[in-house]
Amino acid sequence: MFCRGDVGSDADVAVLVQFALERFGGLDVVVNNAGTTHRNQPMLDVGEEEFDRIYRVNVKSLFLTARHAVPHFRKQKRGSFITIASTAGVRPRPGLTWYNGSKGAAIVTSRSMAAELAPDNIRVNVINPVAGETAMLGEFMGEDTPAMRAKFIATIPLGRLSLPSDIATAAVFFASDEAGFITGACLEVDGGRCV
Repeated sequence: MFCRGDVGSDADVAVLVQFALERFGGLDVVVNNAGTTHRNQPMLDVGEEEFDRIYRVNVKSLFLTARHAVPHFRKQKRGSFITIASTAGVRPRPGLTWYNGSKGAAIVTSRSMAAELAPDNIRVNVINPVAGETAMLGEFMGEDTPAMRAKFIATIPLGRLSLPSDIATAAVFFASDEAGFITGACLEVDGGRCV
């Protein structure tokens, strides 16, 4: 099911959580998957409006989903947040300074949430994927050419970009009962890039 909204808008996130509650009769897992970046470029070339957009989508959205989902999780005495961050938050690259910082903030924020929410049996974990076949790939590399792709893929020991199924499999695990004693974890789904 689809619910249109802006993850950086308090009112929209409230509607999104309510939509899930009404359509599914409850809420067990929130996957914070929305993300954006800026084109690979010198940090001082990124404008203030673009900087604000990056932090609004990549960081403020965590605050807003927590604000609206935690009360439901506390009421049912369980829940799981899964943050899709990035290897950029643990292995920063030149030219993506503000994106790197926002993903680092998402990781630290999620781990802080894990510590605070654990007594309520609310788990918070992070997945850090390497870039994959998304519209943002060209932004990460500066340009999407065969030569740039080859250069980027050469930095991934397993020799390929991530697939949506790579990230989804990790998210399903973190959402499952099998991960019931895992919170505050960061899992790099990166083909070995951060090794």
